[in-house]
Amino acid sequence: MIVSYRSGAGEAEAVAAEVGGRAVRADVSVAAEAARLVEEAGELDILVNNAGITRDGLIARMSDDDWRAVLETNLSGTFHTCRAAARGMMRRRRGAIVNVTSVVGLHGNPGQTNYAASKAGIIGLTKSLARELGSRGVRANAVAPGYVATALTEVLGEEIRSGILSATPLGRLGEPADIAGAVRFLCSDEASFITGEVVLVDGGLGM
Repeated sequence: MIVSYRSGAGEAEAVAAEVGGRAVRADVSVAAEAARLVEEAGELDILVNNAGITRDGLIARMSDDDWRAVLETNLSGTFHTCRAAARGMMRRRRGAIVNVTSVVGLHGNPGQTNYAASKAGIIGLTKSLARELGSRGVRANAVAPGYVATALTEVLGEEIRSGILSATPLGRLGEPADIAGAVRFLCSDEASFITGEVVLVDGGLGM
């Protein structure tokens, strides 16, 4: 198993050690690095795309650099790795791809036009992949988390956090394990007849 990272080497190496794999640094927003990463992984049966950044701001003040950085990492990075992995999966006539999108890609969010566009693009990319690759035995699905207790949400102010919790029927932030469980299911044989789906793991926020 390969655990890839662009930053956070220590965390990636800890996860890799826990699952008996290895950590490989790669910037998947660069096509050549994504291709190298897939090549190092060897014969891939499962590809999970979870690379993501935010550069929030209202559209009237959003810079071109902030727009491009988010689209290139979140959407182009997903495209690059899917493209690199697809040929081998099709040749072996098996494979499961899970792309992590966001509830924001379904419903939008003020100040996140770049992030929402990137995550909505991942949904369209995933559904198109499912149609392209299904006849070769390759499945493609997406998981759309709501607000999860990670470094990305630690910076939220108390007022914003309270608003999120009040809008979430389950009344709590998600945990990384909640997302991992959905990803694991979609990668498993139990999901062998599921493709092209977007599974919301958001405590009911996106209903």
